[in-house]
Amino acid sequence: MSLLVEDIQGFTLLELLMTVIIAGILLALAVPSFSDLIVKYRLITATNDFVTSLNFARSESIKRGQQVVVRKVSSQWEGGWQVFVDIDRSTPARQNVMDATDIQLRVYPALPIAFTLRGNSSFLNFIRFQPDGGSSSFGSFVLCDNREGKNIPQANTAKLITVNAAGRLHLGLDANKNGIPEKDDGTEIVSCTVSPF
Repeated sequence: MSLLVEDIQGFTLLELLMTVIIAGILLALAVPSFSDLIVKYRLITATNDFVTSLNFARSESIKRGQQVVVRKVSSQWEGGWQVFVDIDRSTPARQNVMDATDIQLRVYPALPIAFTLRGNSSFLNFIRFQPDGGSSSFGSFVLCDNREGKNIPQANTAKLITVNAAGRLHLGLDANKNGIPEKDDGTEIVSCTVSPF
């Protein structure tokens, strides 16, 4: 079977150019949406990691019948945190501090650059779960993707994590749908670097 020259078809330069232009327009429309999606999922991942570590500490305190502490390992929570069984509580200086007699369970790495994680005055340095699963105090944490550096929650860049005295956690709701979570009293969080309560 032989092919005739008239049977071979291809694209003209004009058709190829139009295809490239249309693809470029579609790509230009998709990139901002994709970028926002990446930011959103980085925040969700960081929030899930932190909540998982708190739930892990609570379950270990119940399982072991011991005090389990989640403590930041640097000057701020976003620098990472550790979970340990606080066995030696003989003096105030040894309470809620990892020392040689305690059992380290896990260490969590720092959050991505530009993320901030702050606890209120109850959780400035640590949160402790008691053998019944209860928390050392009622309080909350604010986690923000603070890449703009304004330290103010922008739409869909912040999460509020609240811990009640029973040790149960919940995320702040966004009742007015503006992308900024509200505290239990209905007011919005106003800062990424100042205690939420």
